[in-house]
Amino acid sequence: ETRDRARKRQLREHVGYLTQRLDDEVAKVSREKEEEMARLKATHDDMLKAMKKEIEQGQIKVTQLADRLSLNIIDKILFPSGEAEISEQGKEVLKRVGEILKQTRDKTIRIEGHTDNVPIHKHLQTRFPTNWELSTARATNVVRFLQDEAGIDPASLDAVGRGEYHPIASNKTQAGRSKNRRIEIILSPRVPVVAREPAPKELKKK
Repeated sequence: ETRDRARKRQLREHVGYLTQRLDDEVAKVSREKEEEMARLKATHDDMLKAMKKEIEQGQIKVTQLADRLSLNIIDKILFPSGEAEISEQGKEVLKRVGEILKQTRDKTIRIEGHTDNVPIHKHLQTRFPTNWELSTARATNVVRFLQDEAGIDPASLDAVGRGEYHPIASNKTQAGRSKNRRIEIILSPRVPVVAREPAPKELKKK
């Protein structure tokens, strides 16, 4: 066997090895994705069972789209009108939600506060100048409850106030405004955190 033939044979073997490694990796990723989707489907089904009464009453909507799960909760079952403190009824609802969320893994749990476009009443403007502040306070209080009472890892939680700017219905009707005043709990795949290089130490003063 000449040197060129030996070299070609080695290259073919190496290409075959790399191809097999790639096929194995693709199969592994595919299995992991299927397992992740199955876990999310189980979470979806658990939510439907735990929130059955509220879903039937139109107070909660659970939606799964691909690898994303969302829980849409109208504000009146969590908060008194114009307030950010969670009501006793709201705490009971969030305890059931938290028990299910606590079992999820490798997910970011994003809590979004939304309002209608009605300006904050004058007697509340000292605490909440606009709907931005109200929606943010509500989202933050839900996050704190899920951390403190449900025992969810705070590193998995995000709180976002979105004010009146992402409606899901028309604000021209009372029914539409009621739908827009909501908390959305969104589960999505956790994005790996890229480690950052440590900041350079300050130069000592001479």
